[in-house]
Amino acid sequence: MKQIEAVVANINDLNDGELRQVAVGETEILLTRLDGKFHAVGAHCSHYKAPLAEGVLSGHHVVCPWHNAYFDVTSGDQLEPPGLDSLACYQVRIEGENVIVSVPEETTGLRSPAMAQFNPDADKRTFVILGAGAAGVHAAETLRVAGYQGRIVMITQDDRLPYDRTKLSKDYFIGETSSEEMPLRSPDFYKEHAIEVLLNKRVEQVQTTSKAITFSGSDAGASGDSLNYDALLVATGGKPRQLDIPGADLQNILTLRSFNDTDRILTLSKQKGQAVVIGSSFIGMETAAGLSQHGLQVTVVSPDSVPFKKILGEEIGKIFQQVHQENGVSFKLGRKAVQFEGSDKVEAVILDNGDRLKADIVIVGIGVQPATDFLEGIDLYPKDGSVVVDEYLRAADGIYAAGDIARYPDWRTNESLRVEHWRVAAQQGRIAAHNMAGKAVKFRGLPLFWTMQFKFPLRYIGHAESWDEIIVDGDLQKQEFIAFYVKNNQVLAVATSHKDTETAAMSELMRLNQMLTVEELRRGTVDLIQRQPVNNKQ
Repeated sequence: MKQIEAVVANINDLNDGELRQVAVGETEILLTRLDGKFHAVGAHCSHYKAPLAEGVLSGHHVVCPWHNAYFDVTSGDQLEPPGLDSLACYQVRIEGENVIVSVPEETTGLRSPAMAQFNPDADKRTFVILGAGAAGVHAAETLRVAGYQGRIVMITQDDRLPYDRTKLSKDYFIGETSSEEMPLRSPDFYKEHAIEVLLNKRVEQVQTTSKAITFSGSDAGASGDSLNYDALLVATGGKPRQLDIPGADLQNILTLRSFNDTDRILTLSKQKGQAVVIGSSFIGMETAAGLSQHGLQVTVVSPDSVPFKKILGEEIGKIFQQVHQENGVSFKLGRKAVQFEGSDKVEAVILDNGDRLKADIVIVGIGVQPATDFLEGIDLYPKDGSVVVDEYLRAADGIYAAGDIARYPDWRTNESLRVEHWRVAAQQGRIAAHNMAGKAVKFRGLPLFWTMQFKFPLRYIGHAESWDEIIVDGDLQKQEFIAFYVKNNQVLAVATSHKDTETAAMSELMRLNQMLTVEELRRGTVDLIQRQPVNNKQ
């Protein structure tokens, strides 16, 4: 392939450990200098195309400033999700004091990771993945990356190939992403790498003793009404919780979990009118923002006194409420819905104080419960039905769990956690796959989630069930801040807004256990970007 080359820098332009975005023709490059040597890879994250030059460098990897994917700057390999592809790696040479980079005439800046070829003669095993969300997709591809050559079967109740679920209540909902952009991979990709994707399959039972999966009704597996496995990853995610109140079976009372859910809500929203959102969860609040932007009059009903108070604290929760109110959303807080009224379709929501809210559409966003009722022979966590796993994400011999259903030991606190985040699911899918393939890799991921409501972005790193205090750096009202959640003199979580580079630095410092001390935070004298992480494990 024809190459294009250009002088992109002088050797004295970059200090060691510095990132810089440069260009060769129309191709944007991330140029890095490490130990006096220059490296060039694609300039944009494979997830949402964030500019990696605005991230932070730790050892040999760069941390994406948006959602904290990790890439090796010497090879372009992706080390941590989200995103599936690695970065293209370009040739660099030095002539005199000039740094010259060569790139192919046609390059996207990305590349698929190297994967093993399916070879049933070499490996006759069948690995099954239940679920095609973040955990399932990353697991399927990682099995091939890890060298597994046997059969891979990914099973989903959905009627379409795996897609980016996070966009259902965000970019896709408000029209910034088209349906054509939603699939994570093409049918040809799965065919090329021999990853079987069975759509519209509902699992009735997993029999762990006989290692057999039974499908319900007329849904049949590839070899009849059941499918045997050698190793199984359960990544079925959560089922939306429903309200058990009179009128709950009326039409136009919906939840938002799948692609079809979002499409149905969007179709109904074209009629404008009144919308009531039950619950101030992230799904509920994101849906409220989206419906408001589609021209509906939206009211959020929640038993909480402030949105996100239990997760983010009262001050930040009130900012979210204020942003919504400034954009026309109304709130009925400290209230519960006790009845839906209507003939065939919902017409009103009755609250516990007697208020009657007119409603043409109702969205129930009161959380999810793990979809695990089909599992036999595994003890489930009694409080929520989640699957208890060890540090290798193993639930039993030959059975692993990842994503929303997995209750795992937190390596930082030794607490038992279940986290419903897309990135955690992706991380766990990768780790589970490595272990299914015969490696012994402990899960040491760091939770991260993000939300965008109107023009208010927030990212949250770590996990804090409770805290002693919240130390804020920045201005909450201007929505430019970093909030540190402290318990027992340890930073357990960080919430940020409009602080992309700092967020990447905080993420890496937490991962490496080099987080700022509470004393440093209280003094407020530390430059959060200059306090670079030091990773001695290359």
